Amino acid sequence: MTEHLTDFDAADYLDSDEAIAEYLTAILEQDDSDLTIKALGDVAKARGMAEIARATGLGRESLYKAFRPGAHPRFDTVLKVMKALGVKMTAVPAEHGPQPG
Repeated sequence: MTEHLTDFDAADYLDSDEAIAEYLTAILEQDDSDLTIKALGDVAKARGMAEIARATGLGRESLYKAFRPGAHPRFDTVLKVMKALGVKMTAVPAEHGPQPG
């Protein structure tokens, strides 16, 4: 018997504000900017990219480009999308404090 695997799409499971918040919180804890951008794209897709484009005043194609792998969107774009998604970033003290740089 041959098994067929389907592609996993996180957007398929982001069906509530709580699921979205938990997903983004878990991703932000990874300290990986590429993964964070991908996750925001997943959430935007789950909510409807056209709706997010309308709410942010950005073009739908521009949003797809901003969230593609390897993209480096402007911080103001990220903030606009987060606002449109109804989520916000908060700062809390890190467990081990600042690291020497």
